[in-house]
Amino acid sequence: MKTSIEDLAGKVVVITGGSAGLGEQIAYTCAEKGAVVVVCARRIQLIGKVRTECERKRGVPAYAYQLDISSPENIDEIYEKITTEIGHVDVLVNCAGFGLFENFVDFDFEVARQMFEVNVLGLMYLTQKFAIDMSERGFGHIINIASQAGKIATAKSSVYSATKFAVIGFSNALRLELKPLGVFVTTVNPGPIATDFFDKADRSGEYLASVDWIVLNPKELAQKIVRSMGSSKREINSPVILEAASKFYQLFPHLGDYFAGSLFNKK
Repeated sequence: MKTSIEDLAGKVVVITGGSAGLGEQIAYTCAEKGAVVVVCARRIQLIGKVRTECERKRGVPAYAYQLDISSPENIDEIYEKITTEIGHVDVLVNCAGFGLFENFVDFDFEVARQMFEVNVLGLMYLTQKFAIDMSERGFGHIINIASQAGKIATAKSSVYSATKFAVIGFSNALRLELKPLGVFVTTVNPGPIATDFFDKADRSGEYLASVDWIVLNPKELAQKIVRSMGSSKREINSPVILEAASKFYQLFPHLGDYFAGSLFNKK
């Protein structure tokens, strides 16, 4: 796909987890560039508001579909609706996901199962559907929102980190498979973002305040992600200090464990 931030006009961009937070800001940024935005999420009342705001920003039609990403049947249904009612999709942004920070020995395994179904299996199932169409057409872009937690695991993030490690590994292999077919794959690895994600993930309610020096602005990150659309960019890592820490962790794992258990252990 030969496009850039300047020529997203008319491109169809599907965003899961588009009802709030980073997904919502990606939707608005795409709409400002003239893209046909398709937001998908479980909270129908919220995605309706996002759709309306997208249409207001540029006067281009936008769409909203209620989607439970953990349900293959629902994914099948929504995929058929999108392709029938809108047509081919140019960019897929997999932003749906959730986390819960808790010691593994106390973790509810039903929640762990749900987290893998949403963060990993649902993402993979939906991606396969769009990847088949993109491959047949010879262009497209898949953007997977992973996490720095998939590079540096910290205490109380065992299950969440495992899901994001999986997303990174999946994305790396998918990138190699789809590149010869003209389809780009970009992995986004953010640190903590100032969104309602932590309303569920952090029961203490204190985590964001304790790491305020590395907390990301969702609008600024969304702009960076949208600028990558249509490019062969491999990864987007933010903030820089956490990406540097992840490289340090790989080179010096014992020291990395020390810092992960102290400096970055604020949950």
